[in-house]
Amino acid sequence: QVHMVESGGGSVQSGGSLRLSCAASEWPYSAYYMGWFRQAPGKEREGVAVIGSDGTTTYGDSVKGRFTISKDSYRNIVYLQMNSLKPEDTAKYYCAADLCPSLPVTLRVSDFPYWGQGTQVTVSS
Repeated sequence: QVHMVESGGGSVQSGGSLRLSCAASEWPYSAYYMGWFRQAPGKEREGVAVIGSDGTTTYGDSVKGRFTISKDSYRNIVYLQMNSLKPEDTAKYYCAADLCPSLPVTLRVSDFPYWGQGTQVTVSS
């Protein structure tokens, strides 16, 4: 049973930074993609960033150059460092996993069957 818990959300002013964490338990998997997605009120869930078990990363266009995804494989934690935050980054952020990774890496919500409960990020202007 895959279990992931997000933390690190909060409220910041525009231009500020936050670091989200996703801790995965019961994680015997050697090949995977882990990703961060977000959903704002009234909008569809969208891909933010994905990291593969080999360290390969992919980012959504709106966050390139501002967000960085990384992982601590020993502790099974995936991070999302968010800098230069904008009000349009306000959303609930979810951690997700794909345990049958295949190329190319995508940010498609439908490719990720396992999800955490989410953590809220609010950016004020």
